[in-house]
Amino acid sequence: MSKKNASDERTTAGEGSASVRETGGDSRLPASLSKSERLIVWGAWLVAFSLLLCVVYLSWQIRTKAQAATVETPVLPTQILLPTAIQTSVVELPFFSQDESLGAIPRLASLHTIIPNRPRQDVVDYTVSIGDSVFGIAQKFSIKPETVLWANYTTLKDNPDSLSPGMALKIPPINGVLYEWKEGDTFQSVAAQFEAKAEDILNWPGNEFDLIEPEAESGQLVMVPDGHREFQQWIVPVIPRGKAGVSKSVYGPGACDGGYEGLNGTGAFIWPTASHFLSGNDYWSGHLGIDIAAGVGDPVHASDSGVVVFAGWSTVGYGYMVMIDHGTTGYTTLYGHLSAVNASCGQSVGQGQYIGATGSTGNSTGSHLHFEVRYLAGFLNPYYVLPAP
Repeated sequence: MSKKNASDERTTAGEGSASVRETGGDSRLPASLSKSERLIVWGAWLVAFSLLLCVVYLSWQIRTKAQAATVETPVLPTQILLPTAIQTSVVELPFFSQDESLGAIPRLASLHTIIPNRPRQDVVDYTVSIGDSVFGIAQKFSIKPETVLWANYTTLKDNPDSLSPGMALKIPPINGVLYEWKEGDTFQSVAAQFEAKAEDILNWPGNEFDLIEPEAESGQLVMVPDGHREFQQWIVPVIPRGKAGVSKSVYGPGACDGGYEGLNGTGAFIWPTASHFLSGNDYWSGHLGIDIAAGVGDPVHASDSGVVVFAGWSTVGYGYMVMIDHGTTGYTTLYGHLSAVNASCGQSVGQGQYIGATGSTGNSTGSHLHFEVRYLAGFLNPYYVLPAP
């Protein structure tokens, strides 16, 4: 090789080295690329690498989830052990499916079930037993005593003392009037009769009316919600001491003729019995007195001084009874269902004086004292004048 050629080769090699230094030592990029073009190339490589990493990550996630979803189906037990107290009666549960392909978990039977307390909508039959009262029966079924009387007019005739053991009563589901539909009745006429609303009769679920074409048949029992009517009262009227008495043929042989004079009351009353507790009917619109708990033969005392205007048997449900006119105070007291009477017409009695013994005569289902207080011929709740128990 000549010296000239060798020199040319060295020159070319030197230029090549300089060219490599200028490109940062990367022989993959042509030396002719500008700086901006090289940056674009490097950015493209970076994006491609990032996409590759995303593909790898997503593939790993899909594979992991697929492995987690693939689980072995559990083998269902043929027996479920219950608490020791009930193992002897309930162990086998054959009604559970044993198909392993279902992958189901058997449900343990609950021994306690919650049953919703739905309002009663039907009329129930009730047989009166010893010691019952209209007031007590109404409390038992969470309705008003008037509702019981109105539903059983043909049996009780609005007299709560007409109860007797073995008597069958109809007990409505809600307060109001249980009415037997008659020929020619309309919803409007029945509602007006009991001061109620026709729509309430139609909409009461227990009546089961077709709301599109409502119709009731003669003899059908229909509930009139919140309906009411006047009572037919069965009472011995007030007997003033200075006027004529009442008829013995109507109110019984214990009625007095009247025209008596004697002691006047003090206006302050005492309990007529040693017992101060209620037994049976309280004071309400259909029962104008209170029933005081007492055994047969317990002593009964005059609640205030006055003159006896009724002493003996009453034919309107009171049985043996005593009525005392307390004179100028305007009060009258009545003592009913006695087993014995120890007073006579026209007799003056002092406050606390023995006038008879408690019992269960007349319309009564058990021994007690029926006690009434009347003021100026009107009925008064005895609790208003009696001292606190």
